[in-house]
Amino acid sequence: MGQMVSVVEKRSSIPGIVRFEANRALTGQGHERFSSAADAVGPRPAAELARRLFATGQVDTVHVYSNIVTVGLRRGFAGEGLDGVVRELYQYWKPGMEPTVFVEEAPAEVAASSGGGGGGGEGGAGPSAYERLVPQVLRERSAAALARWKANAG
Repeated sequence: MGQMVSVVEKRSSIPGIVRFEANRALTGQGHERFSSAADAVGPRPAAELARRLFATGQVDTVHVYSNIVTVGLRRGFAGEGLDGVVRELYQYWKPGMEPTVFVEEAPAEVAASSGGGGGGGEGGAGPSAYERLVPQVLRERSAAALARWKANAG
């Protein structure tokens, strides 16, 4: 799943420089330059692409402007396979990957709480799934909004 980026590789007249033109903007109208993988910080598409390009071991520098990716290659490398790195930037599901299986915990909690037999309201069941997953501040804000809505609705 995820869409492949259409990429056209263009060689530069300067040895060791390769340019890729993508069919979508990666930075908007801003320039981003990366001299190492340590410079590529954050979740931005340009930073993620730079990290992936540096991980190949073929890249010295990366410059991204809108839909143009300019790569400075390390000595001795020709840039084979780098177009595939750019092409697969937005592909998050690849053939052969196993899907993540999420285990439902609610039925086990229901069985554990009803298995006590007495049901005397001992309160030792622990927090519910709602309490574990939703932060306290959001639960309080939601309760306050519901109370305001009920007051206004009459």
